[in-house]
Amino acid sequence: QVQLVESGGGLVQAGGSLRLSCVASGSTSHIYAMSWYRQAPGKQRELVAAISSSGSTNYAYSVKGRFTISGDDARSMVFLQMNRLKPEDAAVYYCNVWAGREEYWGQGTQVAVSS
Repeated sequence: QVQLVESGGGLVQAGGSLRLSCVASGSTSHIYAMSWYRQAPGKQRELVAAISSSGSTNYAYSVKGRFTISGDDARSMVFLQMNRLKPEDAAVYYCNVWAGREEYWGQGTQVAVSS
């Protein structure tokens, strides 16, 4: 079992920045991929960024060049640095990990962007 806790969400003006953090606890030695997803009201949950245990990353087209995902394996943490935020980035952001054959989700952290 893996437990995930996100933090760092909040309200920011368009053009501003936020840094989301996610800390994993439990069976963290089995984690091999960590990601951030988001879900806006009335929309499907979508992948924002992902990082593998080897450090390779991929991003949704809409956030490339603005968001950066990074990980700290020693502390079982993953971060999402979000710059130049836009109103359309507003959503609940969820941390997601794969550990073995199991997928785990955090409770989500709200990001609001005012125009």
